[in-house]
Amino acid sequence: MLGWAATMTWKGRHPVVALSREIYAKGISRIKKAMDQVEARLLRNPELPKWEILIQPACPI
Repeated sequence: MLGWAATMTWKGRHPVVALSREIYAKGISRIKKAMDQVEARLLRNPELPKWEILIQPACPI
């Protein structure tokens, strides 16, 4: 899957793809302030808000 994702391009640029082997604890969630920052970067399709989401970069290039 990582190899396939690394071959994608958008406007001539490849994504940064890395495998995380870190084990996360179950039941942990972000605080509201942190989640609001993530939500601010999401652009949802009004017709498919749960399934089609564009994620804007955290730092504009």
